[in-house]
Amino acid sequence: MNLNRVDELRGGMHELAQSLGNLLVESFHYLALFAIGGITAWASVVAFLGMLEKGHITVDDILLLFIYLELGAMVGIYFKTNHMPVRFLIYVAITALTRLLISDVSHHHRPDMGVVYVSGAILLLAVAILVVRFASSRFPSVQAPVRLGRSAEES
Repeated sequence: MNLNRVDELRGGMHELAQSLGNLLVESFHYLALFAIGGITAWASVVAFLGMLEKGHITVDDILLLFIYLELGAMVGIYFKTNHMPVRFLIYVAITALTRLLISDVSHHHRPDMGVVYVSGAILLLAVAILVVRFASSRFPSVQAPVRLGRSAEES
């Protein structure tokens, strides 16, 4: 009889610790998402204002705004689905490399092996997107239960 009570107390303590841990982790998760989203929005506004101050906008500037857009979309998708969209990270990398390639060619006006290396990296990332898309359609991940104790069927 006494051992049953100890087991009940242990179970209650475990549930309390589990709930408190989940609360702290999810609170940090939301705080970090809001911070990253806010910093991304702030950086894009500062970049846009800098472009207006310059008086002209280049392709580099437009691609930089696309990078901010993709980062913002990635934060929004992660906030809504609680899944990190790996493809968006690859899109950001492709856009950054494209921006580097355009900047390099427009400023130096000379072809060299750097152009080939950057182009090869862009091609490699494009193939990586194909692999990720194929793998996610062929081998979908198991649907985890949604937060707050609801299952995926109830949502």
